[in-house]
Amino acid sequence: MGLLTQLVTLPLAPVRGVVWVVERVREEAENQYYDPAPVHRELAELERLLVAGDIDEEAFDQREDELLDRLEEIRAYRQG
Repeated sequence: MGLLTQLVTLPLAPVRGVVWVVERVREEAENQYYDPAPVHRELAELERLLVAGDIDEEAFDQREDELLDRLEEIRAYRQG
């Protein structure tokens, strides 16, 4: 019956291939979006800018809050 099923569903093969590719693209996009490493790098760069005097405390606090919220979103996603 496996051969018969394959023959009957053969016209759907391109659709299954497209679905598979879309799933892989979605998975990779999620992996990149929920990767905490870029957020940690940006926090480090933000602190460097503050220490160097390139930004003031208010700008630092605002951006730091945004980045910490982003990290919280990532943690929540990873916990399910």
